[in-house]
Amino acid sequence: MRIIEDNDNLIVKNVRDFKLEHIFDCGQCFRWNKCNDGYIGVAYGKALKIAQNGDTLTLFGTSKEDWNRVWCDYFDMHRDYGRIKSALSSDEIMESAVNFGSGIRILNQDPFECLISFIISASNNIPRIKKIIDSLCTNFGEEIHYMGNIYHSFPSPERLSQLSAEDISVIRAGFRDKYILNSAKAVSSGIIDLECLKKSSFEYAKRELLKLNGVGSKVAECVLLFSLGKSDSFPVDVWIKRIVEHCYFSEEQTKEAISAFAKEKFGALGGFAQQYLFFWARENKIGI
Repeated sequence: MRIIEDNDNLIVKNVRDFKLEHIFDCGQCFRWNKCNDGYIGVAYGKALKIAQNGDTLTLFGTSKEDWNRVWCDYFDMHRDYGRIKSALSSDEIMESAVNFGSGIRILNQDPFECLISFIISASNNIPRIKKIIDSLCTNFGEEIHYMGNIYHSFPSPERLSQLSAEDISVIRAGFRDKYILNSAKAVSSGIIDLECLKKSSFEYAKRELLKLNGVGSKVAECVLLFSLGKSDSFPVDVWIKRIVEHCYFSEEQTKEAISAFAKEKFGALGGFAQQYLFFWARENKIGI
């Protein structure tokens, strides 16, 4: 990669294995929205408009310092996705999935934001998930002034832990309100140390997350994959279950059997395989 500072913008050239629409539309994050010539979103207290032209990215209103401190790691730019895609293309199904979603990268999201976002995602659809999260940030996050507009950071666990059930009802998350407050209190008090879980084993980290009300296996594994660096995580929901059954089995399987199959087949690359499969199958209506 070659990085060029151009007035208030940052130009990143020679980017490989990277497509904005693949990254932001594969179901891993909820705070990025498409605009005329790119995407606008917020992460780690920073707003960003980003556009792509071939192998060149333009990050508007940002600096090289922000790239080094936030965006380079957020977009997982140090990882060799060419090697990952080659390793996963071991059969025709995965080869098709990898080729279709060739620009997917696993974002390194803030663990608390990821946790709350996927608690909100349970039994929900993407437009409503995004609406609830936007309301949560607008009502309880800090203002971010960026390119003449006001955005909002994701609220801290300390901020959310101070809220009452009546306070948080404004975001209209329904039964999820109590789970959000419970998790915020657990994290702010240190009962759950999300940063420590990054250094823990997959098994230990998952057990800790499952202690939180409103966190089941799928939510836990999404948090492990998208924010805690556990690339062997293979989140299984009803959609992934149907996709894997359709592609690799002749009859219905349990979610536990799907997880075991993925662990055996994909190993440490399970999370990447899950994202390629999900994006490919959803966009082409395969097994869904």
